[in-house]
Amino acid sequence: MTVENNYKGKYPLLSSIDSPQDLKVLSIDELLRLSTEMRNYIIDIVSVQQGHLGSNLGVIELTIALHYVYDTPREPLVWDVGHQAYAHKILTSRRELFPHLREKGGISGFPRIEESIYDSFGTGHSSTSISAVLGMAIADAEKNPTLSHIAVIGDASIASGMAWEAINHAGSSNANLLIVLNDNAMGIDPATGALSRHLISLSGGNSTGNIYKELGIEYHFLKDGHDLPALIDTLREMKNTTGVKILHTITTKGKGYPAAEEEQILYHYPGTFDRKTGHISHDTPTRYQDVVGSKLLELALDDDSVYALTPAMPTSSGLSHMMHTLPCRVIDTGIAESHTLTLAAGMATRGVKPFAVVYSTFLQRAYDQIVHDIALQNLPVRIMIDRAGLVGADGATHHGIFDIAYLLPLPNVTICSPMDAHELTMAVDYAYRWDKSPIAVRYPRGMARNSNYPHSIWKEGKGRILRQGSDICIISAGEIGLEVERAIDTLNDEEKSFISHYDLRFIKPIDTELLNNAFCKHRVIITIEEGILCGGVGSMIAMWGLENGHSDVKVERMGIKDFFPQWGSIEQLREDCGIDIHSITGRIRASILYICNMNKIN
Repeated sequence: MTVENNYKGKYPLLSSIDSPQDLKVLSIDELLRLSTEMRNYIIDIVSVQQGHLGSNLGVIELTIALHYVYDTPREPLVWDVGHQAYAHKILTSRRELFPHLREKGGISGFPRIEESIYDSFGTGHSSTSISAVLGMAIADAEKNPTLSHIAVIGDASIASGMAWEAINHAGSSNANLLIVLNDNAMGIDPATGALSRHLISLSGGNSTGNIYKELGIEYHFLKDGHDLPALIDTLREMKNTTGVKILHTITTKGKGYPAAEEEQILYHYPGTFDRKTGHISHDTPTRYQDVVGSKLLELALDDDSVYALTPAMPTSSGLSHMMHTLPCRVIDTGIAESHTLTLAAGMATRGVKPFAVVYSTFLQRAYDQIVHDIALQNLPVRIMIDRAGLVGADGATHHGIFDIAYLLPLPNVTICSPMDAHELTMAVDYAYRWDKSPIAVRYPRGMARNSNYPHSIWKEGKGRILRQGSDICIISAGEIGLEVERAIDTLNDEEKSFISHYDLRFIKPIDTELLNNAFCKHRVIITIEEGILCGGVGSMIAMWGLENGHSDVKVERMGIKDFFPQWGSIEQLREDCGIDIHSITGRIRASILYICNMNKIN
């Protein structure tokens, strides 16, 4: 990469910064020059490497000022969510690794304790920073009560319930804590809710009823969060006082790159783009998220009882068109997963059809609401589980690999896992017509794909047989079934004759007739899922076989073992997890060898 080999020529000042200690000897003019070089460096790398652009361009001056004024890592600095931590990473000994951002074997796109002593806390989900830093401040209070502890949180993240739980606690404590509120009026989409209006009021100079002051927090406001000298002066002043403080400062998402400033939603995560023109250089094929959004809009146009709810993710969850066409029927709750699910439950009691569209990894944050407010009361909430399975470069904090295991034990819950885009459309339509109980439809991130198999009508708890062979039955759940078919296509005709492939469609209730067919007609069952093995589909099927007298049938489970997959391409991660085409083919051939040896013995 050209950028990687031209540090000194293109970024002469940045190339001399190996740690925050190097900042402290620079003049203000040099710091300003550094901010320009760093902004250009981030744009250069992200344009080819992909990543979060706008949020990182908006905090460059803030990052420099914080590391300049505070003694990091002794004074811990935590970046909420973490997708605005690129400048932080570059300043903390990872500049030369930055061209390998989010690559397998490279650095993570989010802060990780294991990656650097400067990453005081791992973040990937929002609104955890204040709780974590407050915990650090309380733990340090006895030994060093004047030690500073800093949380940087955005105006969308600070509206989340967990952040307010922490603020409520902090306001009644004696902790030495600085909360930097980075206010750019954006999450991924524009910030919503009453708190957003309050922040606008505060930024306009109205201090009446300042909620932070009312909670006992010392409040400071800085209008221009890109004014580096003013940031440094303000932070120095605040560092000289102890207690809980908040610095509310206004920044521009995408600052310094016109295309990113103008299209803030698009350039939150633009993919690859032309550095000079800002033109997004990749095609935008239909995603699974778009399939869901399109079908929901179609249903909502025909039925005014259909609502879509999303916790701050309308664009990335494919709901933009529905929000534009039927704005009153798409409810963006902000970063509030727990609230979203119970809100949907409340709506379901009044006879409407709520579809809660939530990333799998974020749905974890609303588990009690699924159990207590939805499943226990048997309310027909439709849960659309976006990003189910491995998600690629975002890594461990974003993989949706636990939803099967945490939903399977819940009474009353139906779980659908369609294999391709057409099946997903049918599953959403099935969920629309399902009024008996809660139902979840899980689907992956990325380009929508289709198989060549005919698509029969979806019936409750019924799977389908895609191919019938003699001795080995592969039972798949979800899109990983397409990889099974690709693996089978690599086999010769004799090998293929051994193989059956059953697509579950429903993980719960599972198709017992299909399972009985599989166990009675085959000597080896191979289950495959893009989810954690412990408590997953394979475990359930193996248990069913034992409980129903099929102990003579060998069951082999393929899925994600007991570890957190990190980051890389989907193909690389599937290989790491042993569920890629090569691994599936190897397991099939080993099973064929097993069958042949059994035949010789018999």
